Amino acid sequence: MDDEAERPEVPTGLRERKKRRTRQAIATAALRLFAERGYEETTIADIAAAADVSPRTFFSYFPSKEDVVFAEIDDRLAEVAERLRRTPGETPMETIRRSIVDVLNAVVAEHREYGAVQVALVLERPGLRARALQRMTGAQEAIEALLRDLCPDISEIDAVAASGIAIGGMQAVVAHCRREGYDPLSMRTALDRAVDIVEHGLVSVDALSRPSP
Repeated sequence: MDDEAERPEVPTGLRERKKRRTRQAIATAALRLFAERGYEETTIADIAAAADVSPRTFFSYFPSKEDVVFAEIDDRLAEVAERLRRTPGETPMETIRRSIVDVLNAVVAEHREYGAVQVALVLERPGLRARALQRMTGAQEAIEALLRDLCPDISEIDAVAASGIAIGGMQAVVAHCRREGYDPLSMRTALDRAVDIVEHGLVSVDALSRPSP
């Protein structure tokens, strides 16, 4: 009975890992082609072929070519949402720091060669800038809701300000590091400093420093 109960977990885990690898392969192939050929010149069929998948598979992961540019952003925000859960005995501030640090480890390793391409596309193309703004606004609202769940007694303004500081500060430093071509070690040092600055900005919110029950 025990063996039978455990069987469903293995393929599910393998499927999820395969999905993540496929999604990452598509995103990396897209950024490489954007760098080599240009954004407009690269088709979805080109991206699918470079990632060794079918166009149909591409659309099962991304609704459009524009969305593939934001693959990493969407994935990292999803990870933050998953990690921002109350842990008994841990203050919300400790939970926030741990969650951000875990996600930044992935950010440093992601798209090292093509990170600058991703940033340049967003800065240069009005349509992508508009989508980036939408995602930033959505991310801030999502983090605000998570903060309210993590810390039910936080005030409305504190939740809004805290989410804005966290999302805006980290996004700005990631974009700067990629635009300037920081190596992984330098980028990690910069992001660690950004975490310190964000945390310093949040220490005045008393609700974030009280341990969860």
